[in-house]
Amino acid sequence: MTKTNSKKNIFASQDAYAFWIPNRKEEQAIIERSHLETIVQVDEIWERLKVQCGNTLAVDSPHSYHPESFSYKELAENISKAAFSFSQLGVEPDDVVALFAENSPRWLIADQALMRIGATDSVRGATAPPSELRYIIEDSNAVGLIIQNSEVWRRLSLNDDQINNFKFVLQLEGKACEGVFEWDSFLNIGSNTENVSNQEKIFKKKLTRIATILYTSGTTGKPKGVPLTHSNLLHQIKSLACVANPSPGSPVLSVLPIWHSYERSAEYYFFSCGCTQTYTSIRHLKEDLPRVKPVVMATVPRLWESIKLGFEDAVDKMPKLRKMLIRSAISNSKAYKLARRKNYFLTIESVSSFEQIVSTLEMILRYPIHRISSTFLWPKILTKICGGRLRFPISGGGAIAPHIDSFFEALGIELLVGYGLTETSPVLTCRRPWRNIRGGAGQPLPHTEIKIVDPETFHIRKLRQKGLVLARGPQIMSGYLGKQSESKKVLDDNGWFNTGDLGMLLADGSLILTGRAKDTIVLSSGENIEPGPLEECLIACPLIEQALLLGQDQKHLAALIVPRIENLKAWLEDRGFDSKIVLGLSQDNHKLRQSLRFELNKVLANRPASRREERLFSIALVEPFTIENGLLTQTLKQKRKQIINRDLKLINKIYSF
Repeated sequence: MTKTNSKKNIFASQDAYAFWIPNRKEEQAIIERSHLETIVQVDEIWERLKVQCGNTLAVDSPHSYHPESFSYKELAENISKAAFSFSQLGVEPDDVVALFAENSPRWLIADQALMRIGATDSVRGATAPPSELRYIIEDSNAVGLIIQNSEVWRRLSLNDDQINNFKFVLQLEGKACEGVFEWDSFLNIGSNTENVSNQEKIFKKKLTRIATILYTSGTTGKPKGVPLTHSNLLHQIKSLACVANPSPGSPVLSVLPIWHSYERSAEYYFFSCGCTQTYTSIRHLKEDLPRVKPVVMATVPRLWESIKLGFEDAVDKMPKLRKMLIRSAISNSKAYKLARRKNYFLTIESVSSFEQIVSTLEMILRYPIHRISSTFLWPKILTKICGGRLRFPISGGGAIAPHIDSFFEALGIELLVGYGLTETSPVLTCRRPWRNIRGGAGQPLPHTEIKIVDPETFHIRKLRQKGLVLARGPQIMSGYLGKQSESKKVLDDNGWFNTGDLGMLLADGSLILTGRAKDTIVLSSGENIEPGPLEECLIACPLIEQALLLGQDQKHLAALIVPRIENLKAWLEDRGFDSKIVLGLSQDNHKLRQSLRFELNKVLANRPASRREERLFSIALVEPFTIENGLLTQTLKQKRKQIINRDLKLINKIYSF
């Protein structure tokens, strides 16, 4: 880590404005990718990789319906075949083809083949509600359809007129019904590769061509189409080298949905580096981490929470002495790392000279035990939980809870937290290995600007003042598909994009997110509460798995709590209470809810700068929020509106007392 005095402002003024200021490592990383400057479209990387990486394994999909693996040479050849097949089926430049499927090499081949011939895909996961998929088909004016399997085709229930509008329907796996192409028969169309390369000459390649259309979650209405150009995506492919720079052949584990903007850009980047990517799933993640031993991994906070909980469950089953040893060692390493951060001014809060002296002494005292732990304990633990080779663990899709951050830091894993939105391709900022401030979302990527403004007046704030986060850069969309009025709400005439997020900037350009403007809870007293940080604090408690804060226009805060059943039972038994867990609000769980609420309020009270308004007036125990029940996004973020709608009767009952 580079030792930098946080008191020194690297910007010309105290205005909350940040831009990319590279160090030598970042400059070198960008120079090494200068060969990409001549690329106009994303699909051009494959012919280069075919030459550079040839027989290197590009992608492996052991858990797919059709387990497959391809070298870079094989992948490039299949993309060319598929491109020719699409052309033969009548797909033309600027046509849109709907693609509804989950992670697989076939998804990637179809995606890149469409780009190869100048077409665009509008994408969504196969498990999305049929009404949503039908809306995307219509909204994007799709002329073709690619589906994962016959089940998706059945659920879509398209009428004859809708089907007749398609030039083709392609199914990626399994036996297809009449009129639908199966994958092998589709590829056979392109087996005659004569003049395949000439297909590229049919249209003029341009950076501004739409490469893909992604759709927002639709939590506040119908999903909005986000057209991302080749220029948008190529910015990510070139710029992410500032964050992670893996060597060719480095193993990558891909667990997030490929159609999501975060995983999409990350995959393109890792492929451009010549990495070997393995597709996994949440179901297979724990077994694949030690098997694949990834060097690089794009993740979301929920996955790290899951890994930490799995580790803690394993520790709980250990003999008492060993359990005490490991927990004591973790506690010591956490304290050592925190002291080191203070000493190197890698904290959100300013560090005084006296605090720096104290932190230096603490480092000296705690280093011997930390050194022993780092030599004998942590490598073994990391090998078991993530393979032991993880150098670039990039986390996005939401803020990561401080207790998760500090836990993995203690073990030697520096989580690189990034920030962005679908509309921004998505990465705007990311923490760097050499400038990794806990609680922050990192510094801007190349050619990216961030500023903090007053939410009402849009006047620029000062450093460390909270406000609305605006962003500008080549990765930002030009506007929503067919929605000019919606576009004007988020994009001004100078190209600044309104993220809808609240945050502040530090003097080194680090962005600190403090909440979501639309999620802010305003109590009847006028007090503003940002639920995100409080929810992160709550889930640090081992008794609960998920939490959603309530209180809009009410006197007090309340929360919907998803308990960790086994931990809660043990906790109750230790206190001589009945260990029976009853969900909801009833007299049967009144004592339990009161005891748990008291415990959670102690957790909230221990937060830095905690306020009395942040205490819980009441809690209700509820069923989990999952992807399957529609309460989590594919990147495991909570859908606040849907959760509230599900438990509305319970919420009304909470506030009726």
